[in-house]
Amino acid sequence: MTRLHFIVTGMHCTSCGLLIDDAVEELPGVTRSTTDVRTGRTTVDLDITNPPSEQDIIAAIAQAGYTATPAPPADTAPAHP
Repeated sequence: MTRLHFIVTGMHCTSCGLLIDDAVEELPGVTRSTTDVRTGRTTVDLDITNPPSEQDIIAAIAQAGYTATPAPPADTAPAHP
């Protein structure tokens, strides 16, 4: 399984997150989408045999009415020199 992360803007409520998840989960190769409105992040689990591209996922989110950009995993801390 592969997991991608996105920062999503334009969300206001839980229904926004559900709309995004529904749109992303319609893409072939997506096994699950989870959106957290509080953090503004969407996590997408992909089937490694037929994954959609990041751009396909961003386009699905845009079609639902929101803006997305790729993001590192939430538990990735920036490196400190």
